[in-house]
Amino acid sequence: MDADLTDASWRAARAAEIAERALAETVELVSISSPSGDAAAAERAVGAAIEMLPALAEVERIDCSSPGHAPDLIATMAGTGERRVLLVGHLDTVVAHSSHRPAALAGNRMVGSGTVDMKGGDALALGVMRALAECTGAFAELALLFVNDEEFRTAPFVHGPRFEAFDACLCFEGGERLADGTEAVVVKRKAASAMRVEADGVAAHSGANPDEGRSALMALAGVATDLAALHDPLGPEALSVVPTMMRAGEAMNAVPATGELLVDMRADRESSFDAVHSAVPQEADGVGFQVERLRLWPALDAREIAAAPLARAAELLGRPIAGAVRGGASDASNLAPHIPLAIDGLGPLGGFAHNPHEHLLVDSLEPRAEVALAIAAAVLE
Repeated sequence: MDADLTDASWRAARAAEIAERALAETVELVSISSPSGDAAAAERAVGAAIEMLPALAEVERIDCSSPGHAPDLIATMAGTGERRVLLVGHLDTVVAHSSHRPAALAGNRMVGSGTVDMKGGDALALGVMRALAECTGAFAELALLFVNDEEFRTAPFVHGPRFEAFDACLCFEGGERLADGTEAVVVKRKAASAMRVEADGVAAHSGANPDEGRSALMALAGVATDLAALHDPLGPEALSVVPTMMRAGEAMNAVPATGELLVDMRADRESSFDAVHSAVPQEADGVGFQVERLRLWPALDAREIAAAPLARAAELLGRPIAGAVRGGASDASNLAPHIPLAIDGLGPLGGFAHNPHEHLLVDSLEPRAEVALAIAAAVLE
């Protein structure tokens, strides 16, 4: 007989089990260094995740949004209920193999590359799916999507149309807790974009005739400074403009003739990025510029539609759940145009994502599992 998702004692017991297994499963997933773009490493991570799925799940591998990447993972379970829910995560990290740190416990912290962004969240998503396998009467279809390119995707996200018949998307990026201790999930995210500025200058010998050259490096440095001056995250458009990478030059003793600058941008609206593109001149000091948009991820704003499910989930949980706002983008944003309700930030608490000190808080695994199960119960009612 199916378990009752609204049964608080059942959810509490399953949350404890999820947390216990998530600790070991996060260690296993983090032990696999899987930077974006390494297809062989992604295959190892996907293989580990498949072993953690419930027995009822049917596994499918589908083309990744980014060419050259390992296929993404979809796992599905059919039920006898009425609603469809998608659980979302990613298995790639921004950390190169040479900088990868395997998981290590330091008190209440599990330190390691990808612990909070987002292999700890993946472990919770897998645990929630295993728990819901006991409640097949609560859903018509439950799906889990793990992608291999979230951290460095420049191609359009391709999976949205696949899930247009679904009622809700729950994404397990790192969670939040308010200063007063209230558990929080993410219901609003900024739009995200990135652009490449290519510079075409004139090479010259840096010792014999440097003034005959036109330095792409110096020109790009000026563009980077000018674009960074547009950074205004507290302004009316909440616009952040951050130059992140620059490359120029081919020899130590030559004026650089070519180069490129990469710029990351976030804002409340996609249209805010147009002003940043327009701020790049066609030419400066004899160096020409070409601008290419690398990606454009939509904004997510589920504050209104998520209010009732979060209120119901808080009632089931017996404590409040707050809706939070976050600047970083995630695949919940890419799925939101296709699925009526997208709630993010269901993963564990932690910090220093994309940093050598990245970690998750071990004692957050169980309460975050409780939150995820309560929200799943609410959106499936």
